[in-house]
This record gives sequence, C-alpha cells and structure tokens, in this order.
Amino acid sequence: MARTGRPKAPLILTDDERQTLTRWSRRAKSAQALALRCRIVLACATGATNKQVAAELGVSLPTVGKWRSRFVARRLEGLVDEPRPGAPRRITDEQVEAVIVATLEDTPPDATHWSRASMANRSGLSKSTVGRIWKAFRLKPHLTDAFKLSTDPQFIDKVRDVAGLYLDPPEHALVLCVDEKSQVQALDRSQPVLPMMPGMPERRTHDYARNGTPACSRPWTWPAAR
Repeated sequence: MARTGRPKAPLILTDDERQTLTRWSRRAKSAQALALRCRIVLACATGATNKQVAAELGVSLPTVGKWRSRFVARRLEGLVDEPRPGAPRRITDEQVEAVIVATLEDTPPDATHWSRASMANRSGLSKSTVGRIWKAFRLKPHLTDAFKLSTDPQFIDKVRDVAGLYLDPPEHALVLCVDEKSQVQALDRSQPVLPMMPGMPERRTHDYARNGTPACSRPWTWPAAR
C-alpha cells in the first residue's frame, strides 16, 4: 500500500489575501525573505504539493512546510518575522526627551555646557547612555563654532603679525600685549548667540562689546637694547 504522508490543512486564499501576497511578492522594496514567503504561499494555494513547490522555487522542503503551516495558522501575520529575543528596553521615550530638552534649553549650575557626567547626574542615566542619546540626535554640547568673520580691513595683516611672533620671534625684542582684565571683560557678543540644535553646534561671533575696556589690536614690538 502506498504511503500518502500526513494530511495537510487546506490552504485557501481570499481575494484580499491573494492581492496582498501578489503585491508583496512583486514590490521592489519588499524584503526578499518576505517576497519568497509570499511566493511559497501563492504556489501552495494552487494545489501543488510541498515537494513540487520546493522544486519550483528552489527551496528546501522544510522551508515550504514551515511557511505553509504558519500562514494557515496566522494568515498574513504569520509571514512577518517575530520579535527577536533579548532584554526589554529600559530607557523610555520620556527619559530620552528629557535629556534632549535639558541639553538644548538648560545649562548646569556650575558650567556653561553639559558634560556626560553632569547630564548623567541630572537625568539619573549612565554616562554611556547619555553619550548614545547625544550621538543619535547629533548633539555636541562641548563644541562651539563661529559664524562671523572680522570686517577689519587690516585683519589679515594683524593675524600675520601675531602668528609671526610665535612662529619666528625677532631676536633681542620685547613683545608687549595689552588686553582687558578678565575681571572687567565684557562677554556680550556683537550678535546674539545661535543656540545648539541637533546636528549643529552652538555658534557665536568672534567679537564682543568691550564697553570702553582697554584693548589693543596687535602686540607691540620694540627692538631691545643690546
């Protein structure tokens, strides 16, 4: 007597299911694994055996049996990958939002910008978690950029003079540089500071309002007496 194998549950598609499976199997942006599963189910729905479907699509017999049985049990949802096992997520969206808002809108009480350690103390998260959040949203609190160049017509010459004193200082010369004291320094920038945003550091002008405090534009150099 010939062996007929285990009986299989009938696989009958509705019109909506057939249209969905056909669309998924032909869509260029669909994952190829999902497209193959759809072709397996469509082939099984024609009445072909698992062996015939496996030979037609070039897959193994267990693969056909797996996706046929999962579709019969769960229909279209059975063709989607199940969630991978792993530890559940411990950081909530609210915690991530709180870190981003504090980074962009607040400053620490004892500094001008947040560090990973200070934000970790503020948020209750670890320093590595704060670093990953900043990296994901491209936040760099430690970085400051300038968005304005000097309009002084002698700016290039002054830069060359100052840089030249460091690169090739003159012999037997006395160099004096006068600037305002740090206690009376006015840090009001000539234009408002542009705040930090995701992917863009804080930007400020290179110059600020001195409000009458003494300053010189370049060092003074006199030849020293031999």
